[in-house]
Amino acid sequence: MTDPWLMDAADVVRMLGGDAGSGLTSAEAAERLARVGPNRLHAAPEVPAWRKLLLQFADPLVYLLIAATVVSLVAWALEGADGTPYEAIVIAVIVVANAVLGFVQERKAERAVAALQRMAATTVGLLRDGRQLRLPTDEVVPGDILVLREGDAVGADGRLLETASLQVAEAPLTGESEPVVKDAATLSGSVELGDRTNMVFSGTAVTRGGGRAVVTATGMDAEMGRIASMLERTKEERTPLQREIDRLGRILGIAVIAIAAVVVLAIALTSDLRTASDLVEVLLIGVSLAVAAVPESLSAVLTVVLALGVRRMAQQHAIVTKLSSVETLGSASVICTDKTGTLTRNEMTIQRIVTRSGAVTATGVGYDPTGRILADGEPLGDGRLLEEVRVVVGGGSLANEAILHRTDGAWTIQGDPTDAAFLVAERKLGITDERTERFTRAGLVPFTSERGLMSSVVSDGRRAGRWLVITKGAPDILLTRCTRERVGTEDLELTQERRAQILKVVDHLGDEALRTLGVALRVQEGDPPRSDESAERDLVFAGVVGMIDPPRPEAVASIAEAQRAGIRVVMITGDHPRTAARIASDLGIEPDPARRAVVSGRELDDMDDEAFARTVRSVSAFARVAPEHKLRIVDALQADGNIVAMTGDGVNDAPALKAADIGIAMGITGTEVAKEAAKMILADDNFATIVAAVREGRAIFANIRKFLRYLLSSNIGEVLTMLLGVVGASVIGLRVGAGAVAAPLLATQILWINLVTDSGPALAMGVDPPPRDVMERAPRRTTDRMVDRGLQLEVLFVGLIMALVTLLTIDMKLPGGLIPGSGDLTGARTAGFTVLVLAQLFNCFNARSGRDSAFRNLFTNPLLWAAIGLSLVAQVAVVHVSILNEAFDTAPLSAGDWALCMAMASLVLWVEELRKLIVRIRARRPAGPRRATGPADPDPASPARRAGT
Repeated sequence: MTDPWLMDAADVVRMLGGDAGSGLTSAEAAERLARVGPNRLHAAPEVPAWRKLLLQFADPLVYLLIAATVVSLVAWALEGADGTPYEAIVIAVIVVANAVLGFVQERKAERAVAALQRMAATTVGLLRDGRQLRLPTDEVVPGDILVLREGDAVGADGRLLETASLQVAEAPLTGESEPVVKDAATLSGSVELGDRTNMVFSGTAVTRGGGRAVVTATGMDAEMGRIASMLERTKEERTPLQREIDRLGRILGIAVIAIAAVVVLAIALTSDLRTASDLVEVLLIGVSLAVAAVPESLSAVLTVVLALGVRRMAQQHAIVTKLSSVETLGSASVICTDKTGTLTRNEMTIQRIVTRSGAVTATGVGYDPTGRILADGEPLGDGRLLEEVRVVVGGGSLANEAILHRTDGAWTIQGDPTDAAFLVAERKLGITDERTERFTRAGLVPFTSERGLMSSVVSDGRRAGRWLVITKGAPDILLTRCTRERVGTEDLELTQERRAQILKVVDHLGDEALRTLGVALRVQEGDPPRSDESAERDLVFAGVVGMIDPPRPEAVASIAEAQRAGIRVVMITGDHPRTAARIASDLGIEPDPARRAVVSGRELDDMDDEAFARTVRSVSAFARVAPEHKLRIVDALQADGNIVAMTGDGVNDAPALKAADIGIAMGITGTEVAKEAAKMILADDNFATIVAAVREGRAIFANIRKFLRYLLSSNIGEVLTMLLGVVGASVIGLRVGAGAVAAPLLATQILWINLVTDSGPALAMGVDPPPRDVMERAPRRTTDRMVDRGLQLEVLFVGLIMALVTLLTIDMKLPGGLIPGSGDLTGARTAGFTVLVLAQLFNCFNARSGRDSAFRNLFTNPLLWAAIGLSLVAQVAVVHVSILNEAFDTAPLSAGDWALCMAMASLVLWVEELRKLIVRIRARRPAGPRRATGPADPDPASPARRAGT
């Protein structure tokens, strides 16, 4: 195919078998999609399931267990291969079971994340079957007709067919910093990529205007695909939370391997090792220590809990595109939010219309056109005022791209809410049919944030050769383009005095929290006006409308909740400062009347860096801001140490969204560029959803702390049981034969404990209801350690209690020791083994809070009870099923033994309850002045929380 930029646009469409007027049919598109494949870059080859399963064994601990299995088998063979090598078999089975469990959990997490990515997939505007649709980018095929609008991401390479002030940001492809002006004219000669002005390319973004293009290449055939094919796949960065968990695992592993080596060496030096079986027994003690220390299921549990949390956020209309963002959400200290649609309903309603002859009021709210136009409380009668109001409302409806329609009894719109407000007011005035039958649009000058205006060029069906330019926009900007004013059916000169009066009206409407918009027109005979900015001159000012976007009822409550949580809410809007001040006051965004209410973008421009920083620190509402102001506000807040969430919907918001710690794009009104720059997408464009997502993020972090407290204290308990049992063997009677030391528990028993008590309860804690005061704490800093000093002391304390009750139970069952008993080693180990399992199950309730009683909200998590029940059933089986007795070297326990084990294990709960009671009593005592060291820790029992910070 000849280079499309060197061909006439019609020839390109014909060569590709397309149709510029109606696009491809669905059948043609489906056939092409099957032939050329989805429109996406080739992903790295998916790792086969069998390989992912094998990767579960790629862990130093697993290597150690495999080595222990081999040693056990060799010893069994050297002793004549007598009987079944239960120990080796059990270790191997448990290693495989742990690997399978981790594999299944990771697959579930991958599927959950993939589902979220599908929810956040980008879409493009297309012509299909003669209709304009938005379809997933993956479904674009060569020959499709792209419909490009400001804010859209370009979904494929295409030859432009028509343009309207089209500009495209091509920095991702060419490095060009400024948007490129596009034109459909055919090029000639050798043209570099950056100079192909009649082409658009996949991966770029429309920053201004619109147009249509025929798709020439998709997927890896597009320019972006060619570049991607030359790049190596970038390795995904691990999140801060994952890195901290890795760090924790390394520290635990190194420490316990060192302890295990010392213990094994001490036993070897003090015991008479005569056979290979003796050597294996000593090595297995070392293995037991290593196994006891490391929570093998931690990584898998963490991934699943994050994925489940993100899934819950999606159900609440907050689509998080990366798991790592969950960590940051819980730390947000400032939320910078748009007003329109986020804090308000985004259903603009015209309430006031002011012209030269007077003012009228429109009743009704929202898109339902039920309502009337009233003058001084009475229906509007004939006369000059009616004529002027008809021009304002009808003109605003002509300079319009929205569509108002009724679906299932409800009125909805397609397009901009401001445009829709004119359509609703027009229906209330009863002039819809007249406008649609008389006027035909011939051209459009799209709205841009730089101009603050939009215009339509229309032909008058009642008079050939008569054209109208209808312009609407910000009144102060529009007045600079006007020379006359409509009075009844006449046009009079617009004097400076009259301009000042109009601006006073605008200020008055702004004081009433109304958004103002002016409407103007120009009549031209003969040739049609050009559809560009040159048409917006010598206009006749028609009047001003005052609109309101009513606040969302839930926004007030959500802002109050955020403020109680120590999160500052900052409103950034393009509205008039007076409107912004009223809305901020109504919503409770600025509760301190001593502070400055609103600062405008123009005032920000006049500030140096120091004054700007002071202003951002003290002001919570900004009006008439430009995109660069948003970015500068984010930078200033971050420089003060804040974790900033920023909402946005337009192309111009993308830099601020990217710079913010949490960029939040609007799912309904947001452009594709904004969605791609964001880390979270609001499916309902509602501020309350942001606060709900922060609440969920904090709850997820709190639950991670819960299962870390549980896993680490349980594993520390196992380590101390093995360590203290070996070191104090003579004290509790753990010596057999010729003074040889017997391990308090076998390696297989430790493995069993980790299998039945780690994964299930830890996962259940990951979905525990959030703490009652999760939104009453100051934001967590991202530099705060997940396992801080307070948590370290807690897990060490609980682990020590576990070890002591386990060893004391073993002592009770063995002859000699502190409490002489009459049992044998197998029975004593079984009792100690059971106590340690039960103690960890009791510890499930301890770990739900570092301060609150375990009996508070005891039955709010049925999954936790189910996990505990399954673990208890498994422990009963390993004690009473004969084949498991042989495998794990256990013996059945009597009813009295079970009662003793239950009582001893419950001491973990009662001692921890006593500690928590002391913590709560100390917290209620009046505290002297303290210097706050930072935001409160997520755990109410942490040192920061106890210190009152």
